[in-house]
This record gives sequence, C-alpha cells and structure tokens, in this order.
Amino acid sequence: MIINIGIVAGEIWHYLDDHGKAKLSDLVMGLGKQQDIVLMSLGWLAREGHVLVEGKGDFEISLRDNKKADKQG
Repeated sequence: MIINIGIVAGEIWHYLDDHGKAKLSDLVMGLGKQQDIVLMSLGWLAREGHVLVEGKGDFEISLRDNKKADKQG
C-alpha cells in the first residue's frame, strides 16, 4: 500500500504541475484513482510541504511555490 501511495503522490505532483490548481473531485477524476488513495497521497505531499490544500469539502489543491517558501522560511 505504501508504494501505491507514493506512486499516486508522484502522479498528483505531475497533474498539478501540468494543470495548476485543481479541486479534489477534478484531481480524482483526472487521475482515475479512488478518492481514498488520492487523499492519502495528498496527505503525504502536504506533510512533505509540496502542496497547499485550501477550503472545505471539495478542497482546492496546488503545488507550493518553493522559491517563495525558501525566501520566507
């Protein structure tokens, strides 16, 4: 399971890199993955500081701009 979470995390990163911001429902549909694995993978990416998750319900997800984050922190 952990390997699958990592693979989907990479797919999410590439999807967001190509599409910019995405709602959770669009991300799930665009990847063709089950929502539970997408959420676990997003948690991994969020914990590592790679994504921003905003809102409630149908969250909006985007890649963190690491250049800005490096300057601030």
